[in-house]
Amino acid sequence: MVGALFPNDEDGNAWGDAKVGFPPAIQAAGYKLIDTGRFQPFSDDYGSQISAFKNAGVEIVTGVVTPPDFATFWNQAAQQGFKPKVVTVGKALLFPASVAALGSRADGLSSEIWWSPSYPFKSGLTGQSAKELCDAYEHSTGRAWTQPIGFQHALFEVAIDVLKRAKNLAEPASILEAIVATDYPSVVGPIKWSGKPVKNVSKTPLVAGQWRKGDNGFELLICEDVTAPDIKAQDKLRLLS
Repeated sequence: MVGALFPNDEDGNAWGDAKVGFPPAIQAAGYKLIDTGRFQPFSDDYGSQISAFKNAGVEIVTGVVTPPDFATFWNQAAQQGFKPKVVTVGKALLFPASVAALGSRADGLSSEIWWSPSYPFKSGLTGQSAKELCDAYEHSTGRAWTQPIGFQHALFEVAIDVLKRAKNLAEPASILEAIVATDYPSVVGPIKWSGKPVKNVSKTPLVAGQWRKGDNGFELLICEDVTAPDIKAQDKLRLLS
C-alpha cells in the first residue's frame, strides 16, 4: 500500500497525473495507491493525509514535495504515530543540507539518484571520473557534492562537443544538425538523442538510494541498481520500521 504526497504545483500535478504520472506505474507494479488529492504547497497541516495513510495501512510513502513541506509532514507523522516502512520522496531529499535539517529521523529515508560519485562514468572533456569531479568540487568549495553538479558539468561537455562538430557555427541549422547527431560519453552517462523513448529526449541511468547517518553526517548510498546494473549497489535498502 503506497501513500502519495502530490502537491498542487507543476511537479505534483505531473507526478500525480493519472495517465502519464506515477499512479499507473505504481499500480502496474502490483501496489495499491492512496492519493488524497492535491494540496497547497507550504501547508502547515498534513493530518488528513496521515490519517488516510494510517487507515489504509500504508507502508510506503512517495511523492515530490519541498523540504519545508516534507519536514512538516514527517514531524506530524511522528506525533501521530505513523511509521511507514519506506519513505522515498523526490525533491525534499535531494540535498544533504535539507536531509541533515531533519536530524536523526532522516536516517533511512530514500530517494532516486540521478548521479553520484559512485557512477562509473568519465567526462569526455576532462577525463575526470564522477568521483574525481566530486572530490574537486568539495576541495575547492568546502561543501558537499550534490547531484546537479554532474548534470551542470555534462551540459557544458555536450555544448562544447556540439560546437566542435558543427560544420558551420554561423548557421543555426548546422548547429542543430550537430545536436541531433550527438553520441557523447559524459560524466553522467551516454548522451544520445535517438528518438527513444521520445523525440528530443536522452535518458540517463537512474538508481535508488538511501540516506544513512554516519560519523561525518549523512551519506547517500546506492541501494537498488536493477534499472542500471553497471552502477553497482553499495548496500541493501533497510526498512524504517
